[in-house]
Amino acid sequence: MKSTLNFIGAGFHASTNILPSAVEAGANIGAVATRSLERSEAALQRFGSRGTPYDDYKKMLKEENCDGVVVIAQPEDQFNLAMECVQAGKNVFVDKPLGWNAEEAARIADAAEQAGVVLMVGFMKRFAPSYMKIKELITEKTLGAPRSFQLVFAVDTTPFCRNEEEFLKLAAIHMVDLVRELFGEVSQVAGFSHNDHQRVAQTLSLQFESGVVGSVYFAGMDAWSSENESLLVTFENGYAKVENVEKVTIHRSLQPGAAAWKSLAEETVVLSPSISTMSGGAKDLYVRGFVGEMEHFMKCCAERTEPSPSGRDNIATMALCDRILDALKGK
Repeated sequence: MKSTLNFIGAGFHASTNILPSAVEAGANIGAVATRSLERSEAALQRFGSRGTPYDDYKKMLKEENCDGVVVIAQPEDQFNLAMECVQAGKNVFVDKPLGWNAEEAARIADAAEQAGVVLMVGFMKRFAPSYMKIKELITEKTLGAPRSFQLVFAVDTTPFCRNEEEFLKLAAIHMVDLVRELFGEVSQVAGFSHNDHQRVAQTLSLQFESGVVGSVYFAGMDAWSSENESLLVTFENGYAKVENVEKVTIHRSLQPGAAAWKSLAEETVVLSPSISTMSGGAKDLYVRGFVGEMEHFMKCCAERTEPSPSGRDNIATMALCDRILDALKGK
C-alpha cells in the first residue's frame, strides 16, 4: 500500500526535486498547500495527483489524513510550519535548515519526541549512492580505518545567500552534515574566511573525536556557476574519491613489504551510473539522494522508527555550523 504524503510548498525546489522524488519513491500525493489555490492545483496536476489543493495549510492539517507532511518552504518559515505540523500530530519531513541554530533545533526535536511523531530533516547527501559507498567503506573497514579527508564544495550561491552565515546554513550545511555522518563528531575547528557579503570563500581544518582530520574548502560565488564538489578520503590501505556526486574511485594499495613491479597487486575500481538517455530525467534525483531520502522517510513513518537524520541528530549539525562560524570569526 502506498504512503500518502501531503505537501506544504510547491516552489522551485519542491517542484524540481522533492515532489518528483516522492512520486519516484512510490508516494501518493494526497494534498498540496501553497499561498495560492491555483498553484496548489497546478502542482497536483503536474504530478498526476487527484489530491486536494489548499491555500491554507492550517486547514489542510485539520482536514487531511496522511502518513506524513513534507514541508518545503522559505527557510525563515520552516521552523514554525514544522512545529505546527508536529503539534497537529503529523509525521514531518522538513528541508534543511530546521531551526537557525542548535537552540531552535532542540526545541522542535523535543516537541516531536513529546508528540511521538517522526521528524526527519532533508540532508539528501546521506542518501546519495556515492557517499553511501564511502560510508560503507568506513563501516566495513574495507580499506582499513579512515585517517584523513579533503573536501571541496564550490557553487554559485549569490542569488540566494547574502552573507557567509546564510551560505553556510543554506548551502554548505549539506557538507557539514555529511562529514558528521561519515566521521562522527568534531572535537576541534579552525578556519579562515575571505568574504564580501554574497561572495564567500572559507577554509577549515577539522579534527574528529575518532582521530580523523580533514581540510575543507567552501566557496559561494559566481565564479563557480559550474559546480565543483569532491571528497577524497585516505584510509590505512588505500583511498576513495567522490567527484561531483556521480563518480567514485576506490584504490586499494599494496600491503607493506610487497613490491609494485613484482605482481598485479594494486587495484583501482571506478564506479558511476550508466550513461543513458532512458532515465526519463530521474537519474539526477537518484544520484543526488532525493529519492533515497523520500523512501527512507516513508519507511520510518510506516515502521515508526527514528529517521536519519532525525530532529535530534539535526541539533548537532546546527551546533557545528555555529562552531564553524565562531572559528571563522576568531572566537
